[in-house]
Amino acid sequence: MCGCFGIRFFVVYLEVLTIAKLDHQLNEEIRDKEIRLIGADGAQLGIMSAAQANAMAEEQGMDLVKISPNAVPPVCKIMDYSKFCFDQKKREKEAKKNQRVVEIKEIRMSPSIDTNDFDTKVRAAQKFLSDGNRVKVSVRFRGREMAHTNLGEKLLMDFAQDCAEIATMEKNPKLEGRFMAMFLTPKNSK
Repeated sequence: MCGCFGIRFFVVYLEVLTIAKLDHQLNEEIRDKEIRLIGADGAQLGIMSAAQANAMAEEQGMDLVKISPNAVPPVCKIMDYSKFCFDQKKREKEAKKNQRVVEIKEIRMSPSIDTNDFDTKVRAAQKFLSDGNRVKVSVRFRGREMAHTNLGEKLLMDFAQDCAEIATMEKNPKLEGRFMAMFLTPKNSK
């Protein structure tokens, strides 16, 4: 089994972006002298005191929520806060569901790899690429092999050519220490 170093997996997790913070000031917590009020239907109700706005919200059976605390004067809205929180959590859950874990698979070879081993590595890379993952293909040079890095570059170019139907070369082969590596990305990402 000449030149087989195995296949390595790298996993990179994408951060889930929170759509909005759920720590708003409500009803009696709002202590500003005057605020700009927006009604439940989205209509501008003008500038008034926080006590007046709170009374209007209670009259409608809803909550007074400070939407934009940094504005001058602060902007508050009359809304059903529990329904707002529920919708917000639902949107975050939906965004989390649509998130995809990005994986980088690595395939290692040596410059003296045999044709059957090479074909097996190509098939493995094609499978990874068809699953939508990026593939790092690297060639490891030992001892005197460092004098013949051109063989490793030719090997990587042949590898890229065999995967050309489903992948594009993201990075050209580059020598880094004793390894020469290139990256392949799928043409039609899922």
